[in-house]
Amino acid sequence: MEYTLRPIGVIHTPFKHKRDAPIQSSRSDEAGWVEVFPEFQDGLQDLEGFSHIFLLYMFHRSSGFALRVKPFLDTSERGLFSTRYPARPNPIGLSVVRLRELRDNLLYVDGVDVLDGTPLLDIKPYVPEFDVHTATRTGWHETRSIH
Repeated sequence: MEYTLRPIGVIHTPFKHKRDAPIQSSRSDEAGWVEVFPEFQDGLQDLEGFSHIFLLYMFHRSSGFALRVKPFLDTSERGLFSTRYPARPNPIGLSVVRLRELRDNLLYVDGVDVLDGTPLLDIKPYVPEFDVHTATRTGWHETRSIH
């Protein structure tokens, strides 16, 4: 079974090259803006009440994948699905960003970590009651070879 995903907008950031982008949104203070295509603007109603949002997007500049990779914060090879490595069978990314302002179909955000022009697939509100979990294990990340 195959699915077709249609972007609902574009993420605009200061990052033109992969080497310049932070490895996670929690490690970024950079500002950016999200352009939601006009036909999806009505879906933004009530979003301004949230301080943080999830952005789901395509890693549009990744190609191919390997099932074993060396993650950015480690020197050991790891299974792809135990990492956040961008080259994936379905190149879908996820970032949590701070929503500063919503104006018409534009969302001004902080904490961007993606390349300029990244296709936006979806937006979801960040709700601590649902989204904050106390992790009791973090796998190889606890003992990674680079700290």
